[in-house]
Amino acid sequence: MVVAAQPVPPPAGGYDHRRPEGDTVAAPAEELDVDGVAVRLTSPDKVYFPALGELGTKRRLVEYYRAVATMTGRPILTALRERPTHLQRFPDGIEGEEVYQKRLPAKGVPDHIASCRVTFPSGRRADVLRVTKPADVVWAANLGTVTFHPWHVRCADVDHPDELRIDLDPQPGAGFAQVRAVALDVVRPVLDELGYRALPKTSGGRGIHVYLRIEPRWTFVEVRRAAIAAGREIERRAAGAVTTSWWKEERGEATIFVDYNQNARDRTIASAYSARRTPRATVSTPLGWDELADAEPDDLTIATVPGLLARRGDPMAALDDVAHSLDPLLELAARDEANGLGDLPYPPNYPKMPGEPKRVQPSKSRPDTVGNAPPVGRGLPDLG
Repeated sequence: MVVAAQPVPPPAGGYDHRRPEGDTVAAPAEELDVDGVAVRLTSPDKVYFPALGELGTKRRLVEYYRAVATMTGRPILTALRERPTHLQRFPDGIEGEEVYQKRLPAKGVPDHIASCRVTFPSGRRADVLRVTKPADVVWAANLGTVTFHPWHVRCADVDHPDELRIDLDPQPGAGFAQVRAVALDVVRPVLDELGYRALPKTSGGRGIHVYLRIEPRWTFVEVRRAAIAAGREIERRAAGAVTTSWWKEERGEATIFVDYNQNARDRTIASAYSARRTPRATVSTPLGWDELADAEPDDLTIATVPGLLARRGDPMAALDDVAHSLDPLLELAARDEANGLGDLPYPPNYPKMPGEPKRVQPSKSRPDTVGNAPPVGRGLPDLG
């Protein structure tokens, strides 16, 4: 059972963010010691989560990230280490402008920051953040990063994923309880039958992500094909509650969409232990399957997750113990294809892919067309 911990106060000796009433002078910049590396903290009293008041300042967010980057096991490093990582930044707080940053800044990057070169679906390349140490996480948090978005590859081989992700995305009107029921009653048994040991985490909202460590032997196309097969098997067993239909108009009464495209190149989801853009500053939190049965996403926040980790450790620490073969899922995919179930649409910013059906909303499709991909740039921007 997951029990919310008490809020974790700033470290002993840390700056006291409280100021006399009416004092509007901005707090000066500070230098934090992050595992022996000096990291600058600017505007520590800026409010990032207005609903939390003084408990929702930039300082609180940065201290949260320092905690989960430096505590025993370094949980967020388990999730980010050596992965190309994009930054979802809110420099003026979650009610301000969002910056989805893929490329590292051209200037002002400290010496401890490493990069990793990736290729986007457009064919363009870029150097993105490569997390190697706790200071990298805190540096990014000081830039206003609320959520980290890692690729499902390691920088040593950016073309062969080592992770398959099952994204259970609730549709309008669906709640966390419905997603949890599908995760426990359908997804887990399917994966168990295939011989897979997977790990769930909350999305930080109403959804659930299930992670499966795989051998880095398959391409993005093959991993996505395996994810489609997993989604279809989950759909078959979920009695109408789940859909893999890309187009919303085809989802009918289903309450949960398995977003198979989260396994395509340059598609990311919030990392484990990332904060989210929610009023309560919720955190995308890995859980044991037994914990998931009683979990409530609103209880898992930047104030409570460090305490939870201190009490029972990081469930994600064991994820790397076994790297699975995709063969069982690819066999399912071959069976589906033999029964007439082929590929599904890619996101709009991808080039037209071999074997892909028409990428056009079914109600607007014409029988005399084969469909072409929309222009590059309709999805998340390649910033920089």
